[in-house]
Amino acid sequence: MKITCLVDNAVQPHSAFWGEHGLAFLIESEGRRVLFDTGASGAVLLHNLGVMGITPESIPAVTLSHAHPDHTGGLPAFLGHRPGLPIYAHPDLLRERFTRREGRVEAKGLPLTPEVLRQRADLRLSAEPQMILSGIWTIGEVSERPEPEGRSPHHLVRQGDGWSPDPYQDDMALVLESSQGLVLVCGCCHAGLLNTLSHVRRTFGQEPVAVAGGMHLVNVNKTHMRRLVEVLQQLGPPALYPNHCTGQAAYVALAQAFGDRVAPCPAGTVLEF
Repeated sequence: MKITCLVDNAVQPHSAFWGEHGLAFLIESEGRRVLFDTGASGAVLLHNLGVMGITPESIPAVTLSHAHPDHTGGLPAFLGHRPGLPIYAHPDLLRERFTRREGRVEAKGLPLTPEVLRQRADLRLSAEPQMILSGIWTIGEVSERPEPEGRSPHHLVRQGDGWSPDPYQDDMALVLESSQGLVLVCGCCHAGLLNTLSHVRRTFGQEPVAVAGGMHLVNVNKTHMRRLVEVLQQLGPPALYPNHCTGQAAYVALAQAFGDRVAPCPAGTVLEF
């Protein structure tokens, strides 16, 4: 099982990869591939695939962690090379989403309308876990969220004639079944890292041995961070490979708590299990 960070805000030093504020992972298992998220643009996604010598046509499925454009922006370009592509995601992916800053509201959802997406792709939407390939699963909806979530005050959805906070109902991650144990790959973890870990434990019967991806800790307070470290300590902790929306301060706090159990995961990083 090989995981390559294909798109991230940061890039491995001296790498030919391009970076942008977005996220995508390439998962490879037994000679087959899955793309998890598509970054923010087709230009970066396709360039970085080209650096790896991989064509879109060789990737039989895509999973989307949620609808935000830093995770779905590369989808139109990718579908241009791969019409009819199976896309695994939560049904709430198709909901309109917005962001509000300084009183101005702008769209912050999929780059394609639901109608166009249905025409161009094979949508496989479910709130339940789905097996994409042998040993590669979506985790399903994280419905129980007693711990803090990865929220932003700017993210909105329509509620009648007004607005309400985005419930992030579409937020999902991947679980990979490796010989070392479960590996959790997160997009933005809007559902909250601890909530997501608890959901994986209930659903798959094991604690992940490793977690990679965006953990949305960029604006967390000290109380939240202390709670996160305490619970992770009780779990072992898993190996952590944070990137994207995790935030530098949170990365430092995790590294101070867990030492070499924590490592960065910029574009170009390869993890093997």
